[in-house]
Amino acid sequence: MKFQELGLNPQLVKAVEEIGYEEPTDIQIKTIPIIREGRDVFGQSSTGSGKTAAFGLPILEKINHQGHVQVLVLVPTRELCEQVAHEFVKFSKYKPVKILAVYGGVGIGQQIKHLSNTDIVIGTPGRILDHIDRGTLNLKNVKFLVLDEADKMFDMGFVNDIRKIIKYVPKDRQTLLFSATISSDIIHLAKNYMRNPDKIKTESYVQKGQLGQTYYNVTAGDKFSLLVHLLAREKPTVAIVFCATRKRVNLVEKNLKKYISVLAIHGGLTQSKRNSIMELVKKGEVNVLVATDVAARGIDIRTVTHVFNYDVPKISKDYTHRIGRTARAGETGKAITLLCPEDHENFRQVLKDSDIDVAEKEDFQRLQFEVIRTDRPRFNHRRFSNNRGPARHSNNRRWR
Repeated sequence: MKFQELGLNPQLVKAVEEIGYEEPTDIQIKTIPIIREGRDVFGQSSTGSGKTAAFGLPILEKINHQGHVQVLVLVPTRELCEQVAHEFVKFSKYKPVKILAVYGGVGIGQQIKHLSNTDIVIGTPGRILDHIDRGTLNLKNVKFLVLDEADKMFDMGFVNDIRKIIKYVPKDRQTLLFSATISSDIIHLAKNYMRNPDKIKTESYVQKGQLGQTYYNVTAGDKFSLLVHLLAREKPTVAIVFCATRKRVNLVEKNLKKYISVLAIHGGLTQSKRNSIMELVKKGEVNVLVATDVAARGIDIRTVTHVFNYDVPKISKDYTHRIGRTARAGETGKAITLLCPEDHENFRQVLKDSDIDVAEKEDFQRLQFEVIRTDRPRFNHRRFSNNRGPARHSNNRRWR
C-alpha cells in the first residue's frame, strides 16, 4: 500500500514521499482512516512503529493556520517533544501551520512569545501546566488532544498533571492515546476521558529475525572490560549504552573516552547541550552514546545498530523501550545485556516477557575502571593550617 491510497491530502503525501517514506506502517494503515473519520483512538504500538505520522498526518489534514492552539500533544520527555515537533514540521512542509515545542529546562520567554500565534503545541506536562498557570496558554480552541507514550508519562508520575491539563481542554474534541504497554491507570484514563475509542493493537515492530538478543554472565568488576571488548569487536554504526543512574552514565563515559569517541546524555544536562550531543551523533562524529532511560526516551537515530544494557532495567517494559532504539524500520540490530550477580533479580522480570539467549564466554583484556570524583573536597583552613597557612593541594590531582 502507498500513502496516497489512504486518501490523504496530496500536499501531505508529497511531503511524506520527499522525506523518504514509501509505504505506511501497520499502525498508520490501521489508525489514519479512523482518525480521519473523527473517532477517538486507543492505540498500542511499540517504539519505532511510526506513531507520529499515524496521528500527525490526519490531524494536519483537518486544520489550517488560525493563530490559536488547535492541537495539543503531550509527551513524557524533552527529547521526544523535539522529535515529534520536528516530524510535524516535515509533514506540514506544503501546509502552512505554526508548530511549537514546549518543555522545561530552557527559557520560557520565547515560548510565551510564540504561543500567541501557534496552531499545534507539543509539550511536556510540567511546562504545559506552567503556561496554563501563567495564563500564557489558552486551550479553549483545542480540537485534538494526543497523549503520546502514555505509559512513560504515567511511570514518570505525570498522571495528575495530565488530568489537570485535560480539564482545560474542551470536551468536544478528538482524543488520541498511544502507548507501548497498557496498565490499569491507562485503561482508567481512557474510560474517563475518551469517547468510545477504537482500540488498535499492532504486532511488535521489531521482528524476531531482525533483532538479536543476548546476555553475557560477567562479574561486576569485569563488566566495563567486557563492554570495551564488545564495542571493539562489534564495530557498531551507532550504539547506545544504557545505565541506571546519571552518576553511572558519567563514570562509564569518562572511562570509555580512553578508548573510543563517546558522549553521555542524561537529565542533568541543559537542553542545548543535549541537542548538540544528538546532532554530533546524527552527523556520525560520535558513534557511542551512554544514556539513562529517561534521556533516551524519544531519541530517534535510525542508524542505531546496537543497544548495550550496562545495567539491567528494573522492569520489563523499560527493557522493551531500550531495545526499541534499534532494529527499526526493517533494519537489523543487536541488544546485548551485561549480567552480573547483582542484576539477577531485575533480569528475571525481563525474561518473563523477552526471549534472550545466553552468549558464550569471551576472553577479553581486563581494564582499569577509574572512579573519578567530580566534586572537590572541602578544606577547613583552621584545622589544616598548623599556623603555617592553609594546606596546599594540586589543582591537577584526581580524587578517588
